[in-house]
Amino acid sequence: MDDPISLGRGVTTLDTMEAGRWERLFADLDAALAAQERRERDLEIADRTRTERAKVTLIGRFAAHLGEPVDVRLQAGIRVHGRLADAGADWLVISPAPGRAALVPLASIVTVAGLAPRSAPEGIGRRFGLGYALREISRDRARVQVLDTGGGSSEGTIDVVGADFLDLAEHPRDEARRPGNIRSLRTIPFAAIACVHSQ
Repeated sequence: MDDPISLGRGVTTLDTMEAGRWERLFADLDAALAAQERRERDLEIADRTRTERAKVTLIGRFAAHLGEPVDVRLQAGIRVHGRLADAGADWLVISPAPGRAALVPLASIVTVAGLAPRSAPEGIGRRFGLGYALREISRDRARVQVLDTGGGSSEGTIDVVGADFLDLAEHPRDEARRPGNIRSLRTIPFAAIACVHSQ
């Protein structure tokens, strides 16, 4: 019986049948390893995607849609529809019409329509919170309408903004905020604010 392997001058040769069988075995092994690498890569991509999605915040989603239309339903059945004009740490501003604005605390939002899946990188948007935004409105002495999460409505000028509340001086719509025009002073906790509309 002939030896299928002959060694001569350092060269190894294989019988043709054995070589073909081994080539098929190695090809199968190569294909199996490639399939395993694809599965591992797909699992890694899926895991990274889940991890990245888990880091996305609602304000990041809003920040990626500035200037676009959104339809927001708030507590007490309040609905605000318009162009997303600004976004902060825990609030956003929606402009329902030119010259009009609604400051909406994120905590009052029930559902949002109009947001695509994209998100802005972390740090996009204004970093200050609702209290700072309300203090700026108060300094402006703008007349506002505050809609609360219980379905109520109050109109007037924001007098004081505390750590977690505001005082609204209610006065007639056509009169300036002066001591003689104030009908009542209403204190509203931030947690009860559904939105603040410009008048």
